[in-house]
Amino acid sequence: MSTGTPGAAGASTGGAGAGPATAAVVEVLGVRHHGPGSARAVRAALERLQPDVVLVEGPADADPVAALVADPGLVPPVALLAHVTDAPGTAAFWPFAVFSPEWQAVVWAHERGARVRFCDLPSSTSLALRDTGTEDPEDTEAPGGSQQDLGQAAGTEQAGERGEPDAAAPAPSADLLGVRRDPLAALAAAGGYDDPERWWEDVVESRLDTPTPFAVLTEAMAELRAAAPALPAAQQLTEDRREAHMRQVLREVLKGGARRVAVVCGAWHAPALTGTLPSAASDARLLRGAPKRRTSVTWVPWTHSRLAHASGYGAGITSPGWYHHLFTARDEPVPRWLTRVAGVLRAEDLPVSSAHVIEAVRLADTLAVLRGRPLAGLAEVTEATRAVMTGGDDALLALVTDRLVVGEAMGSVPEGAPTVPLAADLRASAKRLRLAQESAERGLELDLRKDTDAARSRLLHRLRLLGVDWGVPTRSQVRSTGTFREAWRLVWAPELAVSVVEASLWGTTVAAAASAKAVSDAAGAPLPALTALVERCLLADLPEALPVVVDAVGERAALDLDVAHLMAALPALVRAARYSDVRGTSASALTAVASGLLVRTCAALPAAVTSLDDAGATALRAALDDVHAAVLLWEDPDASERWSAALAGVSARTDVHGLLTGRTTRLLRDTARLSPAGAARRLRRALSVGTPAPAQAAWVEGFLGRDGLLLVHDADLLALLDGWVCSLPEREFTEVLPLLRRTFGAYDRGERRSIGDAVTRRPTTTTAAAAVVDDALALPALRTAALLLGGPA
Repeated sequence: MSTGTPGAAGASTGGAGAGPATAAVVEVLGVRHHGPGSARAVRAALERLQPDVVLVEGPADADPVAALVADPGLVPPVALLAHVTDAPGTAAFWPFAVFSPEWQAVVWAHERGARVRFCDLPSSTSLALRDTGTEDPEDTEAPGGSQQDLGQAAGTEQAGERGEPDAAAPAPSADLLGVRRDPLAALAAAGGYDDPERWWEDVVESRLDTPTPFAVLTEAMAELRAAAPALPAAQQLTEDRREAHMRQVLREVLKGGARRVAVVCGAWHAPALTGTLPSAASDARLLRGAPKRRTSVTWVPWTHSRLAHASGYGAGITSPGWYHHLFTARDEPVPRWLTRVAGVLRAEDLPVSSAHVIEAVRLADTLAVLRGRPLAGLAEVTEATRAVMTGGDDALLALVTDRLVVGEAMGSVPEGAPTVPLAADLRASAKRLRLAQESAERGLELDLRKDTDAARSRLLHRLRLLGVDWGVPTRSQVRSTGTFREAWRLVWAPELAVSVVEASLWGTTVAAAASAKAVSDAAGAPLPALTALVERCLLADLPEALPVVVDAVGERAALDLDVAHLMAALPALVRAARYSDVRGTSASALTAVASGLLVRTCAALPAAVTSLDDAGATALRAALDDVHAAVLLWEDPDASERWSAALAGVSARTDVHGLLTGRTTRLLRDTARLSPAGAARRLRRALSVGTPAPAQAAWVEGFLGRDGLLLVHDADLLALLDGWVCSLPEREFTEVLPLLRRTFGAYDRGERRSIGDAVTRRPTTTTAAAAVVDDALALPALRTAALLLGGPA
């Protein structure tokens, strides 16, 4: 919408009156955010208008970093990140893709030497409005137009992050929210389209009767705004302030001497910037009293998947990869797209030939003609892919959607972009260690005997301690009996940039920040968390924090009387003491603390195992297993002797839950503290007639644990257990069957098969031989089985 008359210009400048400003030309380009059609139309309009100032809907305090668009290192998708300086967790993103009209407007301005300014409310105000609860939580229609908060970036709803609506006002309807979030989609739906971009292509860009579509779109938006129900008061105030700020910036650049101004904004706001505008004084009154907070703004990498609706982004789209293709493939977009689809399927070893591509192109074009559309859209190429290339397989079609339709392209940011010192240190460390910050998930196998791999491990563990989960430990795929291997799963998500900013409160380097965070976490942490923190400090190689945390463990252990806490704390402490062998870090101070914990655990164990119910016994059995594994890892004869004596005391008692006596008996047998014959005698006693069947089953469950292969290799135990099961009366067998099923159900299929084979190989006992088959009773069943198998009845 162009304005060039004195009246229009006077309205745009707040009644500036006649003079040089009255000859200024202002054109408002209302766009659909993240739309390739909108992006192309904006560039065409800018080429025609040749403005000397381009205003873009975005946080006004981002102007200082707008110049980085000219840096070749800033590659979309990227996002403006704004965060409150003294509270980095309060932050917001304004994402841009290469097909975003706002991005193309900024790029065009830098290419032509035009001034570019963001004109929306500054982040200092919008983030302050979030804290006061007056920001519209649903007004997320634009990159640069409105922010995506951290809850949206993570794909979750976080109540209170963006403020709640006025409690006294009714919530806006879903239809209203949909119209306001994507007004062009509402127009497309009214025209019978399910794809706003296809509607734009068919109805707007294919028309030849108007040079640009923006005047028509502004009129349509005016009608939608007039018909839309009113927002709650707080949300309406926020929107009014946004549009008032846009008009004030427009007046400012006109007063500064701009002759031709282009305003690129969401189509919904276009009517508020054209026609007869409110006075500058009324806009100033709207903005007066708006809260503010000190913020910092920079660029961060973004991804296509974070532009999608599925990520929780309100202005999201369903097919960012497809839109990127539409914008970058200027000729033959459908054949080029289907060729890429064929490449994805071939990478999965599927037989997709060039003939498939040709046939799919023909089908997509035919579908477009039958539907009266000038070009095939995403729906047509998807149906052609399903019919021709995937044979109707929805799983393969989902693969194409993930790889291409959505995609996982990640942008980059130049090193000169403003950032906190911690982020700069992380970037330098990652570069030195050749760790790329990629959005695609990848595995990383580390050999801690190598200097580079050990340094990578330290960096990733330090980041995890800071809450920056770039890497997550996984199970190594390399078979090894040593402790020198680590496996990681690396994924760099855009919201981790905010986590880095939050972590910068602890220090300017990763090592210093992790040390400070560990010392802070040690204050007030319970004993199990403290010993786990010791382990993490050793993994991260934090020699400054380790003594403080170890001292805290000693103090807390001396005062903690809960045996569950003592047992939960010991394994992590023992594992930490072992790291001196692999990583070269000193862990000698941990040995004395671990010894003290073990002495207190053994002393408290007899009382701890008394009068437990099933749930308590189950929990304590897991703790026994963990402590036992830790003592074996420790390889200290005194510790092993002390722990075995404690287990023997529990195993010999008759007033303890069978799950625990069975488990302690098994642990003693495995460490040769009890002979197999002795273990068999205790099993036989536990399965004697005087013991209730549920108690017998609990003893068996504790004894066998998760290692069913013991029955395969110990024929005497298998015979004893088999005889016990066969001797159970029907009523008792019914009682213990669920317990036995739980025990044997924990084994994998191979173990269960091996146990079954071992049972069938056993010689027939007198108990089993006593069962005589009645041929008359069995005959009907045999005939039915023969019919089912297709044999003669």
